Amino acid sequence: MSTQGQLTIALAIATPGTGWGGMEKHTADLADALAAKGHEVHVLAHVAHQDRFADPVKFHPLPFQLGRRNLWLRYCFRRTLRSIRPDILHAQGNKAASLVSSRANHARATVGTLHGTKSSHKAFDKLNGVIGVSREITDAIDHPNARLIFNGLQRPDPGGESLASPDFAIPDQRPLLVAAGRLEPVKQFDRLIRAWARADCDGKLVILGEGSQRARLDALIRELELTDCVLLPGHESCIQLWLQAATACIITSSREGFPYIMVEALMAGCPVLSTPVSGVRDFLPDSCIAVSDSVDDIAGLIRTSLTAPDSLAGLQENAFEQARAQLTLETMVAKTEAFYRDLLASVPARR
Repeated sequence: MSTQGQLTIALAIATPGTGWGGMEKHTADLADALAAKGHEVHVLAHVAHQDRFADPVKFHPLPFQLGRRNLWLRYCFRRTLRSIRPDILHAQGNKAASLVSSRANHARATVGTLHGTKSSHKAFDKLNGVIGVSREITDAIDHPNARLIFNGLQRPDPGGESLASPDFAIPDQRPLLVAAGRLEPVKQFDRLIRAWARADCDGKLVILGEGSQRARLDALIRELELTDCVLLPGHESCIQLWLQAATACIITSSREGFPYIMVEALMAGCPVLSTPVSGVRDFLPDSCIAVSDSVDDIAGLIRTSLTAPDSLAGLQENAFEQARAQLTLETMVAKTEAFYRDLLASVPARR
């Protein structure tokens, strides 16, 4: 229970612990930042994520590999919330929202964050408030108390980055087109590789990341005879230096909630090209967004953009300024904290 300005906040991520993506990163950044501001922060998540959260965040491992209707999961969830008695119970994603909506009486106020578009948002209907991470998502929410809060990242530390080295050597050839993310079907890196071949550009395409599609993508590169110009180095822990060196960063996903790689790139002053996924139209000019996620449209975007790479950064100067003003972790946390307090002010005080 809160004292004075401190809040007791419980953040629930109901993913099964098999991967670490944008929603999990969002929750970890938010938890750490709220704890640094003096709030008592609890995270309810699968045990696989325990090492991602350090003191003073309090971690509660729960069996989220089980279905949302599983009685044992529901019992564990209810028991944990009774011990915490949070002021704010914040669900991350649909499954967590479903569990939270059935346990609303265990917190003074409930809120859920939608990280992507779904066919149904019914799980969020009973919550006191809903956050959308992009304008498209927020506009699609049929809730009387919905708020747009973009994902944000810590501002790059030029001094700190200068001391770091990338895990892999950055190619000298230009243009250098960089993509980054899990090598999974939703990222559509197979389409990116085919589009690169079709665009017939000089330079290098580098796709940073690991995942289940690696062998398939390696085989595709060999099949298209692109081994000299398309590289799959692996996971890169120092993405900032790659983005600072790149001619452009490209997103080819079939869907996104609000792409963190766009935030990272714009904060680094790296132009971004993208398929028309959620969130990008708030920051990128139309000429830097493909008409669709087809191979032909991605190839056309690459060909047009890399023909005049020197003008690309100038074209996105406003996007860089917007990112520095709106896409910082400080801004995301401040807006989330303000929403918490607005919600608490609108609900009856707990007896």
